[in-house]
Amino acid sequence: MATEIKLPRLGQGMESGTIVKWLKSEGDEVEKGEALYELDTDKVTQEVEADASGVLLKIAVAEGEVPVGKTIAVIGEQGESVEVADDAQEEGSPARAREEDRARGREAPSEQVTEIKQPSTTNGRIKASPLARRIARERGIDLSNVAGTGPDGRVVAEDVERAAATGAPVAPPASAPTAPPQEVELEQLSSMRKTIARRLTEAWQAPVFQLGISVDMGRTLEVRKRLVELNADSAKPTVSDLLTKVCAMALMRHRAVNALYKGDAIELYPTANIGIAVAIPNGLVVPVIEGCERKTIAEIASARVELVDRARSGRLQQGDLDGGTFTISNLGMFGIERFIAVLNPPQAAILAVGSTEEKPVVVDGQVVVRPRLELTLTCDHRAIDGATGAQFLGDVKAFLEEPGLAL
Repeated sequence: MATEIKLPRLGQGMESGTIVKWLKSEGDEVEKGEALYELDTDKVTQEVEADASGVLLKIAVAEGEVPVGKTIAVIGEQGESVEVADDAQEEGSPARAREEDRARGREAPSEQVTEIKQPSTTNGRIKASPLARRIARERGIDLSNVAGTGPDGRVVAEDVERAAATGAPVAPPASAPTAPPQEVELEQLSSMRKTIARRLTEAWQAPVFQLGISVDMGRTLEVRKRLVELNADSAKPTVSDLLTKVCAMALMRHRAVNALYKGDAIELYPTANIGIAVAIPNGLVVPVIEGCERKTIAEIASARVELVDRARSGRLQQGDLDGGTFTISNLGMFGIERFIAVLNPPQAAILAVGSTEEKPVVVDGQVVVRPRLELTLTCDHRAIDGATGAQFLGDVKAFLEEPGLAL
């Protein structure tokens, strides 16, 4: 009995996903739980496992955006006939194109053929990508003799490489060096960037306020140094790991900050699931370390190293991003002393962490130099009052200045 493979809902609020590529071809044997295709959601790109074992009889949607619940493939026994409803194939998809070709009485070619056009010109100037122009300049290729395969006949780098290999005419030497023409590059928004734009627009509409505080980091740096010595054979704890731990302990004392604002209700959580903002090449993700109040600093460091590594190598799963109740955004490693972080809705608060800097301060009537850290808490005023946020931030400061108080 054939099994229809439908696009799964991998996270709360997910309505669609983009199939990037299939890891199996039609006719391949598939085992249940084996990676079947790569799916790009609004947060991560991840491999999705097969729901059943058998033969991949049909790929209904080869690539592109698909709504949740739509049939994208069929797995069954070898030789079993299958039929997929027309709506399983998006207009313009490769699968739909093949079906239309068959309906017209011809078979689509097994490989995609790219139409080659003569170079397109605008006001006498040949359309070519900046990289294509640079390669042509370096190799002395006359772009007017290169057939473009890009959109509207635009010459791309591969066209110039192909022309160089086949001995295209060499461009005449210029009488004087001129600056290469500049072109505006159009970069389409990825699913992640679209989601970042949408969520931050939502966050900007929330009535927020910020609270700032300066912390003496002398004792925290001493404790961190000792922890590194004690954990020489495992992930080395950072200041961020200590900060995660003390924030978790402060959240347990101020549960109104460990909350999600849900419109007509505020959800107060009994455990501190802290998201750590991580910058990746195409955006920002916030993987979550669950139950930080129950973890040791060494355990938090280990979890943080694993999540950051998976985030930067593109191996995060949707479950790594779900369930956060509070977020920490740290730009201290970039030398930023202080900044304001934008809410991560529906969370009610986010903490912005700057760099630890040596600064002159007055201690017992004397000017001394101490390591200081600037913290800024952004709060959703619909869920948190000023006094509550101030008390939470005060406890974070006290715990950092004397880590033993957090025990």
